[in-house]
Amino acid sequence: MNLPELRERLAQLNSQAHEIYAAAEGEKRDLSVEETEKVDAILAGSDRTKADIDRLEKLASQTDLLTRPAGRKTAPEAPAAPGRAEEGDDWPRRRPGRPDSNPYALERDGGFRSLGNFALAVRTAVTSGFLEPRLQKLAAAATYGSEGAGGDGGFAVPPEFRSEIMQTVLGEDSLLSRCDQISTQGNTFTQPVDETTPWQTSGGILANWEGEAAAAFQSKPQLQERTVKLNKLRCLVPLTEELLEDAAAMDGYLRRKAPQKIAFKINSAIVAGTGAGMPLGILPCPAKVTVPKESGQLTGTVIAKNVMRMFNRCYAGSRSSSVWLYNPEVEPQLWGMSIPGTDNTGAPVTTWGVALYQPPGGLSATPYGTLMGRPCIPTQACSSLSTEGDLILCDLSQYLALLKSGPNPKLDVSMHLWFDQDLTAFKFVVRMGGVPWWSAPAQPAQGSNSYSPFVTLQSR
Repeated sequence: MNLPELRERLAQLNSQAHEIYAAAEGEKRDLSVEETEKVDAILAGSDRTKADIDRLEKLASQTDLLTRPAGRKTAPEAPAAPGRAEEGDDWPRRRPGRPDSNPYALERDGGFRSLGNFALAVRTAVTSGFLEPRLQKLAAAATYGSEGAGGDGGFAVPPEFRSEIMQTVLGEDSLLSRCDQISTQGNTFTQPVDETTPWQTSGGILANWEGEAAAAFQSKPQLQERTVKLNKLRCLVPLTEELLEDAAAMDGYLRRKAPQKIAFKINSAIVAGTGAGMPLGILPCPAKVTVPKESGQLTGTVIAKNVMRMFNRCYAGSRSSSVWLYNPEVEPQLWGMSIPGTDNTGAPVTTWGVALYQPPGGLSATPYGTLMGRPCIPTQACSSLSTEGDLILCDLSQYLALLKSGPNPKLDVSMHLWFDQDLTAFKFVVRMGGVPWWSAPAQPAQGSNSYSPFVTLQSR
């Protein structure tokens, strides 16, 4: 894990410990034996995480020391202009016209040591009007008059930090990382799509058994067009004056908060986006198959028959790459879920059964639990328990995610939004579009059930 991920884990562990104490204090009691053991385990995990953070920070400091260029051997030039982003930073030896020991690094990070160092330079440019040479090449094109520097006050995030943000957005719990991603230079993308099934007897490319010397049966592709438009996702991050005075603290805050907010909004759009000003999600898409609840099924339940029927309606070609998305409220319904065995007459035997769900790291030996052998991913993007979308079986490789090539995300800054609260707002803008590749469920060769890579369960 990298430093931002470790710091996020430490914050989560700290929050978990406080929640346990808060629950005990709310009930005006001491911690139970079980709660004490949980807190001890959390603190032990925190110690291990802090040790990992210390090691990585020392390694980063050592790497920076080893790769830092040698000091000046000639007489220094005139002092730098006042108001630069940070005392002691590396701006004087990286400004244009000076040789750089690592031109590729300069191209990748714009001459900034960290995202916090970059943000501090942007804030200085907007508040003082002093535009560093490092920022000049990152200034966005002006769209209207403004008191701020850099055109309309916007600056493209340097490629290295932009990449780090997107790596976090595409982290382990990201749905975007599982989608079929395509980059585009324009604002729209159009792709021909063949939605015919292998067993269709008419329309599209066909295969036929033919006798000797018989004329070949002719067929031609049946193509549709799928057009996706880029949408704009904005993330507004307020920073206090105290954070702005400490580039290191600001760096950690920006790296943690901006990707968190962006990732959740993208997950929500992939699951339930309306397609109006945002990607079209799984729940509203016409290709979705909804499995009806069982007769007499109680509210607030997910039962084994639901799961088996959902898996049965998943398109066969998507089963090996499908995942279950579920709201954490569904999790207690999965624990212990099993189907009874049968004797040689087919009668159910209640003394033993087959477990449908395996917990994370248990018999499944994976970071996620598995249901019918497929990974289970908890996400707040799913609907609440008993509502359609609380449990979804989907193959996200059949979901097209369109990303804008070039600077993505971009960064804008404003000191005026919360002026009375001594806050400066940094805005990250991501250009993305999305739509399922399928426009309708596949009809079967035999039988009556349709199939889809996106299957949900009816509200109960």
